[in-house]
Amino acid sequence: MRDLVRRVEAATPPDRDRAVDALRALAILGVVLGHWLVTALVADSGTLRAASPLLYQPELTPVSWAFQTLAVFFLVGGQMGAKSHACARARGIGYGRWLRARLARLFRPVAAVLAVWAVAAGAMLGSGVSLLTVHTLLKLVLSPLWFLLVYAVLTAATPLVARLHPLWPLAVVLHVDLIRFGFGGPAWLGWINLAAGWLVPYCLGATWGRGLLRGRTAGWVLLIGGAAVTAGLVLLGGYPAAMVGVPGAPVSNLNPPTLAAVTFGLTQCGAALLLRGPLRRVLARPAAWAAVALVNLSAMTVFLWHQTAMMAVSVTTLRLYGPLPGLHTVPDGLGWVLARLCWLPVFAGALLICWAAFHGYEAGRPRKGGGGVVGGGGVVVRGGSRVVREGRLAREARHVEKPSV
Repeated sequence: MRDLVRRVEAATPPDRDRAVDALRALAILGVVLGHWLVTALVADSGTLRAASPLLYQPELTPVSWAFQTLAVFFLVGGQMGAKSHACARARGIGYGRWLRARLARLFRPVAAVLAVWAVAAGAMLGSGVSLLTVHTLLKLVLSPLWFLLVYAVLTAATPLVARLHPLWPLAVVLHVDLIRFGFGGPAWLGWINLAAGWLVPYCLGATWGRGLLRGRTAGWVLLIGGAAVTAGLVLLGGYPAAMVGVPGAPVSNLNPPTLAAVTFGLTQCGAALLLRGPLRRVLARPAAWAAVALVNLSAMTVFLWHQTAMMAVSVTTLRLYGPLPGLHTVPDGLGWVLARLCWLPVFAGALLICWAAFHGYEAGRPRKGGGGVVGGGGVVVRGGSRVVREGRLAREARHVEKPSV
């Protein structure tokens, strides 16, 4: 482990902004923990159905504030996308080649998830598992993929939106909600916000990528202003307090995004900008930086397989032991919460198994004849991406391109 830490440190360019990688890692881990905490699979009459503790225990709503971190991911995505595209243009790389490189790492691991679950669904149906159970499991696996589709669209639009002011898509969200909720407009109109809502933090990140937002003033304005507006929308505007979807609730802040979700996301973006300095100081320690780097190397694998890990534990234990507290029971009390916290390490262990089996699909194949591969357990840094692999000594990484994580 010490050798790996040294190699990661040696392979990291000295001018790399480690805080950006830390923010992305925190965003991914926030989503994972959020899903594990607010998603329950209830065993009911031979079937499994999804339930949320937020429906039975509204006092847990602040959990959704801490772990709904998608806005931070789009903020970092906009920053990296803008810088990566500008770098590609400066090196004479065309748009098509740049976009293929950006999307390949995003969608390679998706194919593995879809293939595994296609086989699993067929096997479950063939063995007599109820259609309701299969539908519940597939929905939990597939529903997070909307995020990747939106992220891919925004990435493809980077040359068009890189200089777009975040207030423009924010104005679109405002008017869509005004028509929907204020004038009784059609519900389908809200799906415009699926693009416009996440375009707000993406554009903010692109502004950051252009070298702006260097001081702390912007962070404080976003944090305080976003929090004040969000509180007003919840307390006076009738928006839900939960920042995730709650089964049975008449309005969801996330599906599609509402103005409250977007202003709350701006609050998180402000906090993220203010955390840059402290994160840089913490990540000056090689061990802390190595942990963040390794999480980033498998970010998509972790995101795509975390629900599978939770469901694998739930289904296996149900078969072996029957309904267990915090895993198959209705999430209607403090006992369920305490039991669920005890199950989190088990979920993490199952996710580690999934990572060991499928992280290679995210890394892809090393290019032959150069490209910045560092072997022997070192860090691979290559053409706008980075991968941890086995191979030669990390000192060779000093001669390759700066990664764009």
